[in-house]
Amino acid sequence: MTDTLLTIEGLTKAYPGVVANDDVSFTIAEGEVHALLGENGAGKSTLVKMIYGLVKPDSGRMTLRGTAFAPNEPRAARAAGVAMVFQHFSLFNALNVAENVALGMENPPAMRDLAARIREVSETYGLPLDPYRTVGELSAGERQRVEIIRCLLQDPRLLIMDEPTSVLTPQEVDILFETLRKLTGEGVAILYISHKLEEIRALCDQATILRHGRNVGTCVPSQTTAREMAEMMVGSAFQPPERAARALGDVALEITSLSAKSPSEFGTSLKDISLTVRAGEILGLGGVAGNGQDELLAALSGELRSAAGTIQLKGKPVGRLGPGARRRLGLLTAPEERLGHAAAPEMSLTENAILTAAQREGLVRNGFLNWNKARGFAEAIIERFDVRTPGPATVARALSGGNLQKFVIGREVMQRPEVLVVNQPTWGVDASAAAAIRQALLDLAANGAAVLVISQDLDELMEISDRFGALNEGRLSDIRPTRRLSVEEIGLMMGGAHGMEVAHV
Repeated sequence: MTDTLLTIEGLTKAYPGVVANDDVSFTIAEGEVHALLGENGAGKSTLVKMIYGLVKPDSGRMTLRGTAFAPNEPRAARAAGVAMVFQHFSLFNALNVAENVALGMENPPAMRDLAARIREVSETYGLPLDPYRTVGELSAGERQRVEIIRCLLQDPRLLIMDEPTSVLTPQEVDILFETLRKLTGEGVAILYISHKLEEIRALCDQATILRHGRNVGTCVPSQTTAREMAEMMVGSAFQPPERAARALGDVALEITSLSAKSPSEFGTSLKDISLTVRAGEILGLGGVAGNGQDELLAALSGELRSAAGTIQLKGKPVGRLGPGARRRLGLLTAPEERLGHAAAPEMSLTENAILTAAQREGLVRNGFLNWNKARGFAEAIIERFDVRTPGPATVARALSGGNLQKFVIGREVMQRPEVLVVNQPTWGVDASAAAAIRQALLDLAANGAAVLVISQDLDELMEISDRFGALNEGRLSDIRPTRRLSVEEIGLMMGGAHGMEVAHV
């Protein structure tokens, strides 16, 4: 790993009110896994978009294999040997694997030849795929394989990966890392973005740290602790969440024999779900993506009506109530899809605050909106949860994913719910922001709320939850005290093992 593949010199990109990248310079060597670290809003996404041709820099230059490199569109970047796997998959559920791959190619071969090539490349790199399977039937990990294989068919020299393990099981992460090491052994460089610092330490050779758009340093991850990297990112001491002792109260949320058909052809229907969450308790539900998490949150929010079973809030049946009525009674939810579901992309943060808080925060009176009060509520969320934005008038789509996540979670927490159900609370946020969100959930429980956390991050669930269960194919495992669980038991629960003794707290 001595030959330089990509040189970045003084890249700068500014938008109204913010400098996304400020004179950024670093190099990536051939066969190197190079981490790009930083808080949400530090400029990582803008930087990789410039490398991939999605954004044009205001100043600075790039050199790829000794030649000036200034792609004006992704097609030019791909032609030069740069490929990218995005955090959000760009696949069509109704098409098969080969058809999806063909859509990403300039001149795709005949479908039979392409299918044979997909089989060959996927097996070579340990990511086996059936080219004729419908994408909507694939797991999240298999969908990511489609994106990776589509890139590998371009024979890239630089592969950019944005949060590649956010939807993977621990076993799938191991397979991905084996694939990446095989690629680097062939001279391919990997530019790797992730907020999972222990993964960075295990995989990456070098790391560049961005803070407020500037390169503030580099490190060798294997020789640097996760806490040291987090402190380099935030520029100050890093405080992990503090878990105080909590007294549990009465049952706040009770679900009994809940079944509901998924509204999506490719979704997972809920099958006989039963659980309780007490006041002051955090119940963690794990599971691989696509096993009923979205459907469970929708059933609890009132967006999806159940075919059988009951939902009770503090002893009162709420299963027949709509989302607004449930919110007024104190049952609040925060879905996984932050842009488009939890927040309206083209609406301002003030308007997005109104969407869920109008009644509970008294933002509407006699049919009229109190804009000053709504703006004040949005400003309070921004300040308390350190949302990096020019102000409450900023539209939601202008925020980085992590900052929008902080706003969405903050909006619900600050409404003082009796019960909060949240799906993937720290998805795509940096270590500091994740710690702040987890602390907010712990504080909410300490103040007497019942909290149901649905997450694919097992470390997160082990850190904050009192009891743990796992969703598999729409069914819920027995629920057990978190402190008594081993990694092996958690794996069995996530894999669908049933019959374990239910522990009641």
